[in-house]
Amino acid sequence: MTWGFLVIVAFMCVYYMMFGIFSSVALGVNLLLLVAVLSMLQATLTLPGMAAMALALGMAIDSNVLINERIREELRNGASPQTAISTGFERAWATIFDSNITTLIAGLALLAFGSGPVRGFAVVHCLGILTSMFSAVFFSRGLVNLWYGRQKKLKSVSIGTVWMPATVPAAESSMLDMPNQTTDTAKAVSKKK
Repeated sequence: MTWGFLVIVAFMCVYYMMFGIFSSVALGVNLLLLVAVLSMLQATLTLPGMAAMALALGMAIDSNVLINERIREELRNGASPQTAISTGFERAWATIFDSNITTLIAGLALLAFGSGPVRGFAVVHCLGILTSMFSAVFFSRGLVNLWYGRQKKLKSVSIGTVWMPATVPAAESSMLDMPNQTTDTAKAVSKKK
């Protein structure tokens, strides 16, 4: 699990640059919070518990990627860096909340109807979802605001390459706007009928 975590951290730092560092710190905090809560509950870490920790880490990575890509999308649409950060976190929140609540419901069902190792998996899984929501949304936003919020006139953010869509030449765009044009294949199929 340690090597996988380090590979993920390295990839995030290379791909998202400074926001990758924020995401990596948030992942570390997520893992630390999860282990802290489990030790407060005096839970024994079993193989199903480790599998649930890996799943919780994957959910936290997904949340961070969603946030970073939403910020990139806002920058791509021409928003200022401060606006892109704020809007990116706000728009990613609904998706993150929905996916985590859906997974939490499944975890609670496992907890209610499972027994033995399944219950152990479910406990760690539910706790991991809660810690990943906290670390991905609130903690990482706090780090971003701490780093970029103190700058009055923010001109750019270090979030990797923001790919701008290629412009379509005028001749091709006029072909795209033609209404009710069927392809040669569609015409051939309709003739056979």
